[in-house]
Amino acid sequence: MNSLRPCGCKGVRTCLTCEKDYKIEKPSLQQQFQKLEAWSYCTQCVCFYAGWDVQAVQNSHGQHNKAEGLTLPGIYVEEQFLSKEEGARLIGDLDALPWDISQSGRRKQNFGPKTNFKKRKLLLGGFKGFPASTSYVQQRFDIVPLLHNFQSIEQCSLEYDPSKGASIDPHVDDCWIWGERVVTVNCLGDAVLTLNLYEEKQAGKYNMDLVKDYEEQLLEPLLKPEQLQTYKHKVLRIPMPNLSLIVLYGPARYQFEHSVLREDVKERRVCIAYREFTPMYINGLEKVKGDPVTEQSQLFWRVPIKNN
Repeated sequence: MNSLRPCGCKGVRTCLTCEKDYKIEKPSLQQQFQKLEAWSYCTQCVCFYAGWDVQAVQNSHGQHNKAEGLTLPGIYVEEQFLSKEEGARLIGDLDALPWDISQSGRRKQNFGPKTNFKKRKLLLGGFKGFPASTSYVQQRFDIVPLLHNFQSIEQCSLEYDPSKGASIDPHVDDCWIWGERVVTVNCLGDAVLTLNLYEEKQAGKYNMDLVKDYEEQLLEPLLKPEQLQTYKHKVLRIPMPNLSLIVLYGPARYQFEHSVLREDVKERRVCIAYREFTPMYINGLEKVKGDPVTEQSQLFWRVPIKNN
């Protein structure tokens, strides 16, 4: 099953369509995670409390005792980052652009350079900047202190369709090319981000070995092995409400895998993921290779108006 299937899935990535057509039995990630000790994030307390249901934990904010909470450095959630009017307009503008099929029941719109994570090769390709209709989202990053000097070099719209069992499996964003801050703007639909402690089983996976080269420049220091023991046998759940901004950085970005379970996608969900360069492509040894991409990332183009 390593060949690309008509639905867009390949290898271990599946959706409801190919699971039915090819009689693929995929173990339930939710069932596996529910065997662990679940903690859900309260956006007002800025910490986790025992429980799987993120909405129930949010609703019980008034009864929370911070002494009973669990903290994890490297999580930022800003609700109502977009207004309802902006969200509706943004979805209309995104839907005016072509969507490409992707894996696990998703569709995508990718604007950025060509990257080969295994060979660590970067090419400008056809990257000519981003749609002008989305420019105000990036401009608004300027008023978020955590995103000071954040320069998007990839912008990827992702659509999750519940009828296809859309999801994204546990992973750590690549550490060779994508920088510390993993930014998501939720444009349509509520969902949940699920985190589990990453335990290396395959050397070189996610290009994690490169983190040591820029670890001293991280905004939030990584946790020591003894500190990570606190999160063993736990699963952490972060609400991703419609119109919100989510940023993972430091320990939450590098020492935990994150995923979106299909059971947490109950309606059409659209988000935009933004990525920055690692330090070596900004002011390090690979700056010469990064500069053409950085230059193009300053550009915003308008969608041509079709004549009837």
